[in-house]
Amino acid sequence: MSPPFLEAVLAGNGAELDLALPEAWPDKHDRGFLELRLREMRREPDRQEWLVRALVRRGDDRRMIGHAGFHGPPGVNAVKAADAVELGYTVFEPYRGQGFATEAAQALMHWAESRHGIQHFVASVEPGNAASLALVRRLGFEQTGRHWDDEDGEELEFELQISGGV
Repeated sequence: MSPPFLEAVLAGNGAELDLALPEAWPDKHDRGFLELRLREMRREPDRQEWLVRALVRRGDDRRMIGHAGFHGPPGVNAVKAADAVELGYTVFEPYRGQGFATEAAQALMHWAESRHGIQHFVASVEPGNAASLALVRRLGFEQTGRHWDDEDGEELEFELQISGGV
């Protein structure tokens, strides 16, 4: 999602985009998230490739079904590892449980490894989020700690170290 894309969404001009956006989106939480990402992109344009991407369902309707990306470039992650990037993803209802978050996470890791040589990945998951816990474990992440996030509360920290491709 580029700055012009985010500006259009935040201004309520989503109809101008070449996507079918969910009704009543962004909600309060995502609005704050998108505003944060837009400020980061304006302040540091080189961060854009590491930030948020729209998840768009294949097919003719070009429906946006969620968003995914990294928390920032290498070093911006919950465990403060200089060589790691942290994944983040959201899939909107009613598209959950269909493998879209798994596909997005795998694509992000592949992109980071093939383009930037990143082999260390982090994910922070709220303890009650069974779907995300299953996803990170299915991908081979192992729990390495926990922390308190002022916005999201307690989060479990997971890490995955790969070698030779995702």
